[in-house]
Amino acid sequence: MHIVLITTSFPDGEPGREAAGSFVADFARQLARHARVTVVAAASTDSTSRDGDVEVVRFAVPRTPLSLLRPLYPGDWPAILKTMRVGKAAVQRVVDTTQPDYLFSLWALPSGGWAQSVGRDAKTRYAVWALGSDIWSLGRLPLLRSKLRSVLRAADACFADGMKLAKEVEDLSGRDCGFLASSRRLPPPASNEKSVGAPYKLAYLGRWHVNKGSDLLLESLGQLSTDDWSKISAVRIFGGGPLQDSIERGAEELRDQGRPVETGGYLDKQGAADLIGWSDFLLLPSRIESVPVIFSDAVQLGTPIVATPVGDLPILFDKYAVGVLAQGVSAHEMANAIRRALADAPGRYRSGLKAAAVDFDIAVAAEEFARQTRQAIHA
Repeated sequence: MHIVLITTSFPDGEPGREAAGSFVADFARQLARHARVTVVAAASTDSTSRDGDVEVVRFAVPRTPLSLLRPLYPGDWPAILKTMRVGKAAVQRVVDTTQPDYLFSLWALPSGGWAQSVGRDAKTRYAVWALGSDIWSLGRLPLLRSKLRSVLRAADACFADGMKLAKEVEDLSGRDCGFLASSRRLPPPASNEKSVGAPYKLAYLGRWHVNKGSDLLLESLGQLSTDDWSKISAVRIFGGGPLQDSIERGAEELRDQGRPVETGGYLDKQGAADLIGWSDFLLLPSRIESVPVIFSDAVQLGTPIVATPVGDLPILFDKYAVGVLAQGVSAHEMANAIRRALADAPGRYRSGLKAAAVDFDIAVAAEEFARQTRQAIHA
């Protein structure tokens, strides 16, 4: 069985692509235990290489990451149109030369569009793994919403990385959509000792973007009292993105008040493992979310989470008891959730974290997809 993965997320050394990109790479490696796997991925330069048992064919696009291209901004359309052309051509070349049994697009747009077009001509079926950005961002634009619906309806199978997101995919497409958990394999952290009592170490790792709530986090930290801060030994905020200036400025203001806040850039997998292992609580202040990869990172390393109640997080916190869930999506409620965590001990969440880690194992997701794909091919 030969499966071609078509993706706009694959590690190529560029900052900010490590989380989603390394998840796709880990999924491909695990899938290669059950099938021959070729990855076709957008990148800054053309190349063909091997990643263990996985062949990786990269095609150059005008600008990366593609998530920063804005369909409503006329100045981005030359880059968007060229990306659509070179992406389809790259997928076409791989399909023509390797004759795969199945195509799997990560994510719905533009990868699913390439799979739909090339797969139709080659009479090769394809599946789609949808992200929240497919539905919540691109799906709000009338022309792209129509294309998105077409891609989903024509697919042999649809998956989403969230349970609520899967329902939204079903509502949009009028077809079934399964849940497939997204996660990645992290290396052992430099340290993974959790404090048994205050003061605690807190960490945030992710894009500094309004959807990820990094601004809410800084505001919530500013609302903590001196007594609250006496229970915090350090806060580390790592990442980057559109809100970088305001995040850096907010962190500097907290440091001026004597608060132990440190900022840093994007981290590779080892850096992410070290930060999550170092922390007693991981902070997840998103305004909109499905099931972020950082959730599975945290449970894999046994680090409890303090999060806002968005996407599937209320369901997951109720099922697994992996940390403290805020009562609402605001700086005030996030600050209250942090206070509740500071009155806790990380160890009380150990059993819930272990149970969640089993269910969010990337090897399980790859094996399940391989099983379903083999059944579809031989049906």
